[in-house]
Amino acid sequence: MNAEVKRAPVRPDWWSKTFAGAVLGVTLAFALSGVFAWIGPGGIAAPDKSQFVMWLIAPLWLTVFGFVWLFRSGIQAMLWLGGANLLAWGLLFWVRG
Repeated sequence: MNAEVKRAPVRPDWWSKTFAGAVLGVTLAFALSGVFAWIGPGGIAAPDKSQFVMWLIAPLWLTVFGFVWLFRSGIQAMLWLGGANLLAWGLLFWVRG
């Protein structure tokens, strides 16, 4: 039985999705961790909070980086993550006063 297995072609936009996840994902993780630092329990001056916020960046980034390939195209990934970045950074600057 020599049934040929059809493989899905590699889409040419995986580079743009990887770029979106790497660059826009890390900036989104920075903004979200900053928002948590300012409005999380104890405020910005809570003891040992800086260490927790530092370690929070990696799981946030890797979550975004892992889900970025679920977008239909690289442009769509960049647009959605770009919009999420604008919202997150705007929120961070707003909560900082």
